[in-house]
Amino acid sequence: MNGYLKNLNKMEFIITYACTGRCKHCSQGDYTNLGRQIDPDIMSYAIRFVAKKYDIQTVMTFGGEPLMYPEAVYKIHTAARDMKVPRRQLITNGYFTKDIQKITNVADELHDCGVNDILLSVDAFHQETIPLDAVRVFADKVKERGIHISLQPAWLVSRDDNNRYNKKTREILHSFSDLNIPIGEGNVIFLEGNAKKYLSDYFSDSQPENPYVEDPLDVKCLSFSPDGDVLNGNVYRQGISEIILNYRP
Repeated sequence: MNGYLKNLNKMEFIITYACTGRCKHCSQGDYTNLGRQIDPDIMSYAIRFVAKKYDIQTVMTFGGEPLMYPEAVYKIHTAARDMKVPRRQLITNGYFTKDIQKITNVADELHDCGVNDILLSVDAFHQETIPLDAVRVFADKVKERGIHISLQPAWLVSRDDNNRYNKKTREILHSFSDLNIPIGEGNVIFLEGNAKKYLSDYFSDSQPENPYVEDPLDVKCLSFSPDGDVLNGNVYRQGISEIILNYRP
């Protein structure tokens, strides 16, 4: 076992950088609605291998908008379910189609593949370009199938700040009250990507830090990109066992 990964307990997969939104707060910057998707077969193998060696507690899929490529999401979470990973999470903005039958089918498949926690991104930034009606349909279908779902808003400056974006976010969250979906803590926007481009004026010298930066000396999460990058290697060119064994900060 590589000592730098002795506390490894999570695996996360960026399904694609492509997205159905054009959010001003996005830390990834501008991407088109087309893009490379992750290879789900290689990633499924990585889950099965790593989960045998480490106490993996969480497998998470996100993007971009991961449900633009739902089959990849299903395969990855099926592997996580088969390996008895307890938390199988999906972060989504809930908008990948307006077709109610397709939304229903996706909700069925998410249930069947073992997703048990959906973090739904809704706030003033997402809803500038993403239709709320379609998101509500998705949320309702998911809830009907017994999958835990929570609303996860992005807050500007702080959760308590009363800027115009936060005011609009509170209105949007209230519009879900009839669905009885819990509201999670969400996250406070940090200045990277589009956020740095469009929202810098809202911040003074003190800025929120990126909460997702991993300590290279104590890696707790393996994060796979659509291009196969993970740690200092690439799982499309090397075996995951080799990458883990040879990792050095």
